[in-house]
Amino acid sequence: MKPEHRQIACQTLLLSSVPDEEVERILAEAHVTRFDRGQLIFLQGETANAIYIVLDGWVKLYRIAANGAEAIVGVFTRGRSFGEAVAFRKDVYPVSSEAVTPCTLLRVEAESYLRGVRNSPETAIAMLSATFAHLHGLVAQLEAMKARTGAQRVAEFLCELAPCEDGACEVTLPYDKTLIAGRLGMKPESLSRAFARLKPEGVTIQQNKARITDIERLRDYIEDDPGNLRTR
Repeated sequence: MKPEHRQIACQTLLLSSVPDEEVERILAEAHVTRFDRGQLIFLQGETANAIYIVLDGWVKLYRIAANGAEAIVGVFTRGRSFGEAVAFRKDVYPVSSEAVTPCTLLRVEAESYLRGVRNSPETAIAMLSATFAHLHGLVAQLEAMKARTGAQRVAEFLCELAPCEDGACEVTLPYDKTLIAGRLGMKPESLSRAFARLKPEGVTIQQNKARITDIERLRDYIEDDPGNLRTR
């Protein structure tokens, strides 16, 4: 494991508050794995034996509906973990996971982490914190879909990726627009219209780059009343 991989893993909710001796043991039993774009990490219905930490790249979690449509449940990048709740219950994965870009993952065996839970309350609290973070994220996604326009959801997505706190900045869109649309609960054509609506707010799209003239202005747009936006 490279030093930078260890640093990323130690800063996750899953490990940041775990005692040092438990962290060292867990990482010693973990494995770094590379996945190519489009490669499956696990399939819906498989036994959940591991938790994954993203060290580099992007990963999606998704379900296939009865009609064959794909529903994006979550998209994860560096420093994020997934698979905790079901792995700790020794359940099956309720979703499938796929690399949407070339990525590097740290595979933590569930039984290895559970030994830490049995050894220290801090490890158990870290497990609960990571699980709660996923729940909070899903609630936030649901709220955004119900209470914000498509353009506001896209603006929020861009702000999450923005490398600056104020002023102008440039965001690299991390994966194809079809997947972005799925992540935001939109159709691809709706995403294109949303990008067009953000142009008066200082957002321009060129290939996989989004240029933002004023990040604070975009944050204000996100918090605006959707009724006001529809009358503009």
